Amino acid sequence: MSETRLIAWPLVDLCRTPEGPRERQLLMGEAVEILSPSSSGLTRGSPPGWIRVRAARDGYPGFVPEAALTTGRVTHRVRSRATHLYPAPDIKTRERLMLSLNARLEVRDTAGPFAETPQGFVPLAHLAPLDAPPETDPVTVAERLIGTPYLWGGNSAFGIDCSGLVQIALLACAIPCPGDSGPQEAALGQPLPADAPLERGDLLFWRGHVAWVAAPDTLLHANAHHMAVAREPTPEAIARIAAQGGGPVTTRRRLFTRLGE
Repeated sequence: MSETRLIAWPLVDLCRTPEGPRERQLLMGEAVEILSPSSSGLTRGSPPGWIRVRAARDGYPGFVPEAALTTGRVTHRVRSRATHLYPAPDIKTRERLMLSLNARLEVRDTAGPFAETPQGFVPLAHLAPLDAPPETDPVTVAERLIGTPYLWGGNSAFGIDCSGLVQIALLACAIPCPGDSGPQEAALGQPLPADAPLERGDLLFWRGHVAWVAAPDTLLHANAHHMAVAREPTPEAIARIAAQGGGPVTTRRRLFTRLGE
């Protein structure tokens, strides 16, 4: 039987190898499956303190520090761009941690405008119960992250890449989403003809890149040109990416949810 754990830290890198390159990131409260030696070839050791896991949200495998894992349950998610976790229900307390959009927590009680969690106190206004209706417009979610610094493999409000921006927005809408742009291109929605008018919520894919359509003539994407999540006129973005060696748009896709299917 597989073991499941939760991420205990506000943010942790999911690495290709112990102490190796970052593949993706995991947020506080996200569930991971500990991979057994038979399925991973390596669980603990090499070097000590690392453990191989698989992210529950998308099946992405990788290594995390074993100290970053905990047990427990979660009841709420962060719905704001980011929030603070305070040691007391008082906005003037000095010590705090920061949590990203989509981080998860167990709310045990309330103290005025704060939710009490095992890790501390979070403003209630920044949380939503996990059983609340999901958000309905992923682009609106992604727009909260405008200005977030670009980070290769990033999945948070503190640093994010193109596929991370698509995933974080869709997960807030309770829509399953792979972690990388290639699998996203294969799995999300349905293809659009090249001459079909674009709508808000469509996705444009290049080789190794993806962008939200925020309006018929505007893209929203995390990109290394701006080094941030930014809006960009669609014709200019397509021309710039091609000129920089990224090639043409490979696929235009419309999410089934946009079509009511």
